[in-house]
Amino acid sequence: MKRFFTSIFIISLCLLLALPAFAAKKLILLSPHQQSIQREFTDAFKEWYKKKTGETVELEWLDQGGTSSILRFIRSEFSRNPNGINIDIFWGGGHEPYMALDQEKRLEPYKLPDAVLSRVPKDFFGIRLFDPKYTWYGTALSGFGIIFNRVVLKAEKKPEPQTWEDLARPEFKGWVGSADPRQSGSVHMSYAVMIESYGWEKAWSIITRLGANVKNFTQAAGDAPRDVVTGEVGAGLAIDFYAWPRVEEFGADKIGYVLPKGLTVVNPDSIGILKGAPNLDVAKEFVTFVMSEDGQKLWMLPKGAKGGPKNFTLGRLSVIPSLYPALGKNSIVPLNPFELGGLVNYDSDRQGKLWSVVNDLVGALLVDTHQDLVKAWGAVIAGGMRPEAVAELTKMPVTIDQALALSAKWKNDAFRNQKINEWVKFAREKCKKAAELAKKP
Repeated sequence: MKRFFTSIFIISLCLLLALPAFAAKKLILLSPHQQSIQREFTDAFKEWYKKKTGETVELEWLDQGGTSSILRFIRSEFSRNPNGINIDIFWGGGHEPYMALDQEKRLEPYKLPDAVLSRVPKDFFGIRLFDPKYTWYGTALSGFGIIFNRVVLKAEKKPEPQTWEDLARPEFKGWVGSADPRQSGSVHMSYAVMIESYGWEKAWSIITRLGANVKNFTQAAGDAPRDVVTGEVGAGLAIDFYAWPRVEEFGADKIGYVLPKGLTVVNPDSIGILKGAPNLDVAKEFVTFVMSEDGQKLWMLPKGAKGGPKNFTLGRLSVIPSLYPALGKNSIVPLNPFELGGLVNYDSDRQGKLWSVVNDLVGALLVDTHQDLVKAWGAVIAGGMRPEAVAELTKMPVTIDQALALSAKWKNDAFRNQKINEWVKFAREKCKKAAELAKKP
C-alpha cells in the first residue's frame, strides 16, 4: 500500500511539473479601445497564434479609462517600478502619447519582420507612421470629424455642419455632443486639430463657443455618436471609426459624417510594447499580427466577410496602402486616405508638448465651469452677439508660447493644480463680465 501511494505521489508530482508546458501563454494590454475592437482582435490573434506556434494564448485587457488616464497611470506606475510595470502592450490613443513615452524611454524597441514592415509607408502627409527606432507603430489611420443626424437637423431647421466653426454657431446651442478630452484621446485630437487648423486665438474662440453649445460633456468618445443617433443632440465630435458603422447601420440618408475639408488631419492610432514587458515574445507576435494584412483586414471588412471581423464591423482605415485596391468594394470604409487631399499641416511635436495643458485648459474653461459658460453664452446670444461680449467670453488666460512654456512644468502636480485653479477663477470671471457686457444698453 505504501508503494502504491508513493507511485501516486510521483505521478502527481510529474503531472504538476509538466503543467507549465501545457499552460496558455499570456498577454496583458492597456487600451482605450472599445470592446468590439478588443474582442475581434482577441479572437483573431488567438486563432492566428495557435496556427503559427501550436500554442494557446490568453489576452487580459486592463481598464484604466481613456488615453489621458492611461498615460497618467503608466507614468505613475513607472515612477514606482522603473524596470517594468507588469504590462506588455499599450495600444490606441493616437501617436502623441507614444512619442512622449519614447522620449521617456518607457517603450521596448521591436523591429517588425521585413515582409510586414515593407508594406507600411514611413510617413503619411508628413506624419510618421512608425518610429525610426521601432518603439511604436501606427496600427490604423484615424480621421476626426463631425457626425450629425440629418432627420433631427431638418426638423429643427438647422444646417448640416461642414466645419468645426459651424458647431460654434448660436443656433447649435444645446445641440452639440462632445466627450471630455481629459478622458478621451480621440476627442482631444478634435480640439488639437482645431488649434492647428485655425491658430491658437481663433481656435479657442471657436472651441469656447462650441463648448458652450455642448449639451453636456460625457466621459466616453462613443457617447456623442450614440446621442446623435438617438436624437439627443444634432451633431457631435467623432473619430471616424465611431461614425462610419453608425452611417452603415442607419443609412447615409439619416446619419451623416464629414471630415471638414482643409480643417482636419488623419493620424496614426498606435501600439507599443512597454519596457519590461513580462510576456515579451507574445507581445512581439501581437504587434506583428496587428500590423500584418491578416490584422489590418479586420479594420476594413464588414462583419461576417471572409478574413474580416466575426461579430462587429470596426470600420477603420488601414495603414497598408495596397489593401485599398485589393479589397475594393468589399471594404466598409468609404475612402482611401492615401489619395486624400486638403489635410492640415499638423505639428505633432508641438501638439505632443501641449497635450496635457490643452486638456486642462478645456477642463477648466469649458467642462468644470460649463454651467457658467452656458449661462453667459445664452446672455451673449440674447444680447445680439455684441463683439465685445463675444471677445470677453472667448478670451484666453495664456498664449500658445506661454502654454508651451507651461508644458515643461506640467508634471509638477502642485504647480499644475495651482494653474488649473487660476484658470477656473478666470473662466468664471470672464463669463460674468461677458454676460454684463451683453446686457449693456
